Amino acid sequence: MVITARVPPLLSSLPRPTRWIAALRSSPSTLVNASARTVWARLGPRPTARLYHAAVWPSYGVTTPVPDRNDLALTKAPFRFETGYALCAKRPSRPFPPPFLSPPSTSFSDPLTTHSLSQDKRLSVKGELVRGLNNGDDAIVVAENFLGVDDGVGAWATKPRGHAALWSRLLLHFWALELERRVSADAPSLDPIEYLQSAYEETLQATTTPTEWFGTTTSATALLHWTQEQDGTRKPLLYVTNLGDCKVIVIRPSEEKVLFRTTEQWHWFDCPMQLGTNSVDTPRKDAVLSKIALQEDDIVLAVSDGVMDNLWEHEVVKVVLDSLQKWDNGGSLDVPSPLDSSNDRMVYAAREVLSAALNIAQDPFAESPYMEKAIDEGLAIEGGKMDDISVVIASCKKRDG
Repeated sequence: MVITARVPPLLSSLPRPTRWIAALRSSPSTLVNASARTVWARLGPRPTARLYHAAVWPSYGVTTPVPDRNDLALTKAPFRFETGYALCAKRPSRPFPPPFLSPPSTSFSDPLTTHSLSQDKRLSVKGELVRGLNNGDDAIVVAENFLGVDDGVGAWATKPRGHAALWSRLLLHFWALELERRVSADAPSLDPIEYLQSAYEETLQATTTPTEWFGTTTSATALLHWTQEQDGTRKPLLYVTNLGDCKVIVIRPSEEKVLFRTTEQWHWFDCPMQLGTNSVDTPRKDAVLSKIALQEDDIVLAVSDGVMDNLWEHEVVKVVLDSLQKWDNGGSLDVPSPLDSSNDRMVYAAREVLSAALNIAQDPFAESPYMEKAIDEGLAIEGGKMDDISVVIASCKKRDG
């Protein structure tokens, strides 16, 4: 299920006072959170401010596309995720080149636009539907037992044959394939670092032949499995793998506390550890694996730096808990599209996190974590950071039967 929602028009075309009023009126549900950070006196001219950025329209959904088969071993696991995601790109992704979009023509008699034997416009690699979705240079994958967020380094767009979106998407695709092929519901132990290493090596190969494409990406993934106690009781166990500055946060709503958070990995300011072209980083050497014992209804949140550069962790946690409480209490949800599935609670929470991050990203005068880090480095940067914003959220549930 994918839902597309309209965002406000390009406000930079409006006079400055009108721009601020329109921006605030466009998201009334976030005024309470934004009011402490927005001063009405800022309506006046501020020549040092950066230009206002407009974002690509947000999209929302429950899971990313999955193969048309029901023989995946993980679907028999005793625990599963209820999921939702929300995406908003700074700019559209670059089109994917052949052979990922469609095989090249074999002769001049074939149609020039696509191979005559392949009218399927979905991305594929070696006959496999490419898992996940792109969000600008970010990529996500969301399934009922695993999820991930990769953040492609956008600077590759300025390089010949640079394609960060291809790198982030393929890395998640091959990682998901590793899980589908190698992880069973009753596997006694898992090796997520090795799964990511294999995905990295396959991505290197796929972007080298037949045509070379350059890029790098960070990665944060979570795999839901289980462990068995001595009395035979099964309990959920989460495997989290991280390399770079994407973030996984595990929240226990019943206690309103954070159980776990990944630690960002940096070479220097604005240069996280990353996998790909010319990078010395590798999963086997640099990725960090964590195991977290879960309970039913624990929340697993995976986000790109488009969230964490604009919101502090305590703000993210508050938005998640407040949105879940609002949904459970049946309050006014202020959503433009009807939600009617069992996972809509998660979709709503993801949308609220995205909305809060987007409000700060588009505010040239807001205080933000990115601004704070830049000042610590001696850089004169003000306001939020407009970037691809990817939010994936999941709740741990016991599988029926």
